[in-house]
Amino acid sequence: QINYQSVGSGAGIQQFTKGTVDFGASDAPMTDQQISDAGGDAIHLPITLGPAAVAYNLPGIAEGVKLTGLVLGDIFLGKITAWNDPAIMKLNPDVKLDNTPIAVVHRSDGSGTTDIFTSYLTSISPDWKTKVGFGSSVNWPVGIGGKGSEGVAGQVKQTPGGIGYFELAYAKANNLTSAAIDDGSSNFLLPAADGASACAANVASTVPADLRIRIAGCGGGAKGAYPISGFSWVILHKNQKDPAHGQALANLFWWMIHDGQAFSAALSYAPLPAAIVKLGEEKLRGIVTSDGKPALTVAT
Repeated sequence: QINYQSVGSGAGIQQFTKGTVDFGASDAPMTDQQISDAGGDAIHLPITLGPAAVAYNLPGIAEGVKLTGLVLGDIFLGKITAWNDPAIMKLNPDVKLDNTPIAVVHRSDGSGTTDIFTSYLTSISPDWKTKVGFGSSVNWPVGIGGKGSEGVAGQVKQTPGGIGYFELAYAKANNLTSAAIDDGSSNFLLPAADGASACAANVASTVPADLRIRIAGCGGGAKGAYPISGFSWVILHKNQKDPAHGQALANLFWWMIHDGQAFSAALSYAPLPAAIVKLGEEKLRGIVTSDGKPALTVAT
């Protein structure tokens, strides 16, 4: 049996480091220091891939308000404060936006989705890169915090003029309207699994051996690639002290990166690219138990 709790990427890494869980999950890769703190043998296994939606609460305004990375950065920097700001109006000449104040909502807890979102802004906006940067937790210039994606989605839903970021599934579950984001080729894309797949494909040749790669920005933009996308990793130890748990984990995650991928679309995620699955297989074959035997026992 598996007990999984959606406590946020920061808490997942923290509990994994303390050894209170058999594995952690994160939408942001661990840093070198975090890996060292956790014993030095942490494996990053991508298990899915997906887009983060930028959703807004503007009654009477349909889905698809166009935003570029530069404009989005200025909104979250507090430089653009009303929905009828000239920079937004220029992108949306046919949308009847008024002077409703923009209410920025962000994560209050350590979050891999925050890492994806701020990595995207850092890749696009020099001002954001200089003043804020990226990470699971950042010093937000403006806005109110919500705990978890459900907290941010809830705040946006109840706040007229609100804007926030979270996994696409939360936008759909809360019936929130999503912005269309510039893909870097003058195309504006709504968040979608296909767009996340295209983003991953555009940077596939640069995946490092340890599989810790941020794809937000899609390597500078590519037509049809939704730029606020990222992998979600399971993090586990290469050296498993408990043979029974080690075998269970390795076999479970083998299933997840193969048969389990069929469940991605229904959850608003994208199946892993074949090249990533192959690299994941190599990671799972390398896991060993305390008796020196491979943890993976399923037929491969």
